[in-house]
Amino acid sequence: MTKRQLKLGLVPTGVGGPGEHHRWLDPEIPLDASVNIDWYIDVTQAAERAKFDLVFIVDSQFITPHSPPHYLNRLEPLTLLSALAVTTKHIGLIATATTSYNDPYNLARRLASLDLISRGRAGWNVVTSGDAGTAGNYGKDEHYDYDTRYGRAHEYLDVARGLWRSYEDGAFVRDRETGVFLDPTKLHALNHKGRFFSVTGPLNIERSPQGEPVIFQAGDSEQGRDLGAAIADGIFTHARSIEQGQAFYADLKGRAAKLGRNPDEIVILPGFTVTVGDNDDDARAIERHYREQDHSFERALGELGRSFGWHDFRQYDLDAPFPAQALELAHNSFFTQAKKITDTAVANGLTLRQVVEGSRAQVRSPFVGSAETVANEIQRWFEGRALDGLNIHAGHPSQFRRFTAEVVPILQERGLFRTEYEHSTLRGNLGLPIPTNKRTAAEPVTPIRALDTAAA
Repeated sequence: MTKRQLKLGLVPTGVGGPGEHHRWLDPEIPLDASVNIDWYIDVTQAAERAKFDLVFIVDSQFITPHSPPHYLNRLEPLTLLSALAVTTKHIGLIATATTSYNDPYNLARRLASLDLISRGRAGWNVVTSGDAGTAGNYGKDEHYDYDTRYGRAHEYLDVARGLWRSYEDGAFVRDRETGVFLDPTKLHALNHKGRFFSVTGPLNIERSPQGEPVIFQAGDSEQGRDLGAAIADGIFTHARSIEQGQAFYADLKGRAAKLGRNPDEIVILPGFTVTVGDNDDDARAIERHYREQDHSFERALGELGRSFGWHDFRQYDLDAPFPAQALELAHNSFFTQAKKITDTAVANGLTLRQVVEGSRAQVRSPFVGSAETVANEIQRWFEGRALDGLNIHAGHPSQFRRFTAEVVPILQERGLFRTEYEHSTLRGNLGLPIPTNKRTAAEPVTPIRALDTAAA
C-alpha cells in the first residue's frame, strides 16, 4: 500500500479576501495583484517549487461596496488558470465555477480544454452560488432555493461527466497512411434529458492523461455534504479545532462509504492561515498585528451581511441584541453560516457589536508558532485524521515565504510531504485513480505510473 502523505494547496487572494480588507496596504503586494498575471505566476511558481499539490482560485459573480478588495476586481478563474497552465509544469489548477449560472456543455468544454492545455492538471471546485444577488446578473428575478441549487448540481455533474466520456480511448486513429482520423464507433452522444437539463452531446474534445478534471466541493450544509460525498474527489472546508476537523472528516467519509465509494479516494483539505515566527510568542504577536491591521470594525460590519443575502446591518443599534430576524433573509444565500452566527448570538445574548467584534477577532489559527511548532501541529491534525492536507491562504508574502522555506522542509524530513512530484497529473499527485469511461468499463484502468512513463 502507498503511504498516506500530506497534501498542500495554495489559495491566492491578491489584495485581500474576507477579513483582510486592508491587506493591500502591505508594500510587498502589488496594488493590482488580483488582476496582475505576473503576480499570480510568481506566487504559483513559488508554490510549485515547494511541491504544492494545487492552486485553488476562489470566485463569485456578485459584489457590493462592502466586498473585500480581491472580490471587487479579479480575474476569471479559467482564463487565469490557462495562463498558469503554460507557466507551470506540475501543480494542479483548480477553478471555481457555479452550476447555477453556467450551461453544462459550455463549462464541461472549458474545463476539458484546461485539462488538455495543462496535460492533466485541471480541477473544478463545484459551487452552487451563495450570493443571492448573482441572479440579477443573469436575468433572473430571484436566486434558486437550496433544494433546487443542489438538485441542479447533482444532475449537472452527471451531464459533465457524461460529456467528458464522449470519446473512448483510441478514438482518434490519426493514421496518415490509411487516411483514417477517427474511429466513429468510439464516439458517443449523451442524449441526456433530465429534470433541469437536456443535452445531446457529444463533447468535441478528447480526455486528458488524467481522464477528466478532478472534482472538488466546498458546501457545509447537509445538502452540501451529501453532494460532496456523492461526487467529489476533494473537499474544501474549514475547521476551528482538531475535534471539529475530525468530526467533519469522519462524517464526510462515512457518507461516501454509505454510497459505496472508497473514502480513501476523497481528499479533505480545510483552509487555514498559517503564521510563522522566530518562536511561538513572536508568531502570536505577528498574527495579532495582522489581524488588527488588516481589518476594521466598519469593514467587518459591512461584510457581515454577505451570509444574510448582503443585508445591511448598519441600520441597527450596535448595542442592542443581535437582530436574529435577519436570518429569514439568508434562506437562498449562505444559510448554514448565517444560522451559525445567529444561533451563537442568541444563545449567548450577544449584541450586534459583539458579533461584529467576534467576526473581526476571528478564532485564532491553530497553526501559529515557530516553524517546529507549526509542523508539529500539522502532523498532529494529519495523523489524527482531521485532514488529508491544508489549503494555505497566501496572505502576506513574508509569511508564505517563511512557510515554504521553514515549515515545508521539516514536513519533508519527517516523511510527511513529498520532496519531488510523484506523477505528471493532478490525480496522480493526489493519489486518485483515473475514472473509468463507463462505455469501456470492462477494460482495466490504465495505471497512472504507466501514463507518466509513456509521457516521459
